[in-house]
Amino acid sequence: MAVYGYARVSTTDQDLTIQREALTRAGCFVVREEKATGTSRAGRSELRTLMEFLQPGDVLMVTRVDRLARSIGDLQDIVRDLRARGVNLQATEQPIDTSTAAGKCFLDMLGVFAEFETNLRRERQLEGIAKAKAKGVYKGRKPSVDKSAVRALKAEGLGASEIARRLKVGRTSVYRILEAEP
Repeated sequence: MAVYGYARVSTTDQDLTIQREALTRAGCFVVREEKATGTSRAGRSELRTLMEFLQPGDVLMVTRVDRLARSIGDLQDIVRDLRARGVNLQATEQPIDTSTAAGKCFLDMLGVFAEFETNLRRERQLEGIAKAKAKGVYKGRKPSVDKSAVRALKAEGLGASEIARRLKVGRTSVYRILEAEP
């Protein structure tokens, strides 16, 4: 049996040191690290590598369940995959150990709360954007496509594909601008 650690932070300016040290103290043989969002498994190559490498009897160790997944669906999928491989999940800062009934129960509860926290954060962000728009402070990101350039090229008789190529933008963006024309 080997214990493998997984450490994750969401942004590149966050530090993995505390997680790495906690996982090493917990006896992790190897610690895989990445800086990626936990709201989905897409783009998390270190987690994918680790999941492919784990063998029956191994333990996947995280510091907290939200480092592994931020959605209950992803968490359940990961745990099912681990269970099918004969691998247990444990956490250093939470009483999670999927080899015990109590550990499984606590894992499910924490997963629900991690997803709840993500949803609350998203709601607060949308509320903040709405307030900023109402005050005229928030204008959104700057347009990536110059609408007047699209119109000018269209007036020259160019098609959407050629306009997109010349302006180095997606064809869908060109169509969206052209469809908005009266």
